[in-house]
Amino acid sequence: MSGHSKWSTIKRKKGAADAKRGKLFTKIIKEIMVAARMGGGDINANPRLRSAVLAAKAENMPKDNIDRAIKKGTGELEGVHYEELTYEGYGPGGVAMMVEVLTDNKNRTVADVRHTFSKYNGSLGENGCVSWMFEKKGLIIVENRGVDEDRLMEAALEAGALDVRDSGKEFEVTTDPASFEGLKKALEDAGFKYNYAEVTMVAQSNIRLSGREAEQMLKLMEGLEDSDDVQKVYGNFDIPEEEMERLSA
Repeated sequence: MSGHSKWSTIKRKKGAADAKRGKLFTKIIKEIMVAARMGGGDINANPRLRSAVLAAKAENMPKDNIDRAIKKGTGELEGVHYEELTYEGYGPGGVAMMVEVLTDNKNRTVADVRHTFSKYNGSLGENGCVSWMFEKKGLIIVENRGVDEDRLMEAALEAGALDVRDSGKEFEVTTDPASFEGLKKALEDAGFKYNYAEVTMVAQSNIRLSGREAEQMLKLMEGLEDSDDVQKVYGNFDIPEEEMERLSA
């Protein structure tokens, strides 16, 4: 499992505090604005905007907030201009990491990101130092409890999935980004419920962490995502199930 989806699983177990929810709204609004600026305000013609709006609705964001963010992105309302940047670096245990940000002040953001890496035994690297280890894919995580693997595999592959893998308690369904929305809808129509569904960066291979390194890694992920400028964090790490239970308690 990719570090990002593993981290998402841990966050679900911890639960979302109201303060975290406020930060999530801020991040989604930024994404809506940038998506609308780059591809227009029509969600039917702009897949990135459609995904951002669906994410906003999933978090019960008020419709007025969504509409206002779209209008700020298209220029109908005055808004801040955000720049998309990706930072690369290394976490505890040599984990390769990518950090996607949307910022109106890149000097502030890079200083914050570098400080957080250093605080938790990581280091910020040069552009291109780890990106070759990741590939952009659609990833859908389905709990395997009560799920017929053959039926899931048949439905997924017919809808364009590249692979279906049993990772223990969950099935990981991957696809190319262009087929993601169609695959997600096909699985929903077939009655499969998923815990995680997103176009994400999937690592070619993962580093298994435990003990102090696993704890530092999760603190680094949490520290980075605590920044309003950071949208997503990826790492090529895995954590054993028993260790994950201990750390998320």
